[in-house]
Amino acid sequence: MKYDILLAGVGGQGVLSIAAIIAQAAMAEGLHVRQSEVHGMSQRGGGVQAHLRISDSEIYSDLIPKGGADMILSMEPLESLRYLEFLCPQGVLITSSVPFENITNYPDISELHKKIKKIPHSVLVDSKSIASVAGNLRSENMVLVGAALNHIPIQKKTVETAVCNRFGSKDPRLVDINCTALAMGTEVLA
Repeated sequence: MKYDILLAGVGGQGVLSIAAIIAQAAMAEGLHVRQSEVHGMSQRGGGVQAHLRISDSEIYSDLIPKGGADMILSMEPLESLRYLEFLCPQGVLITSSVPFENITNYPDISELHKKIKKIPHSVLVDSKSIASVAGNLRSENMVLVGAALNHIPIQKKTVETAVCNRFGSKDPRLVDINCTALAMGTEVLA
């Protein structure tokens, strides 16, 4: 078994945090993990991507080859389209439907949604609304991880443990909010 995920978004959206959470959960289940990340030009607002490779056998490269990603998991719709050449033909694209408009000429969001919907196995998630119900808009990334768990070969409980490890020392309320967002995200594709 192998599963390659390209994570994308904009600085400050938690792309690297969710890569770390998924990686920690995969390792807890005894899987091999390789991760590579590219930061944007600035800490907040620049493009960020991470390659996350999960396998039950040794992995020799950190980078996913073009056409080899089983999933693109994106925090932002425009960013999801930037990496389509990495998605394999049967791969799934899961992205937030909510734009992070950090450029003056950001494309029309309805046109972006149309392009995404034309991609086989694509899912637009209203992560902002779901995160709001979960209790914190910053938990949008956990909503998207929840939606992705319908495809990623890792158990939800193991990811919840990784969330506890990541946020438990910061604020116990963050653990509850992020676990709620994760659970709500799993219902998106149910």
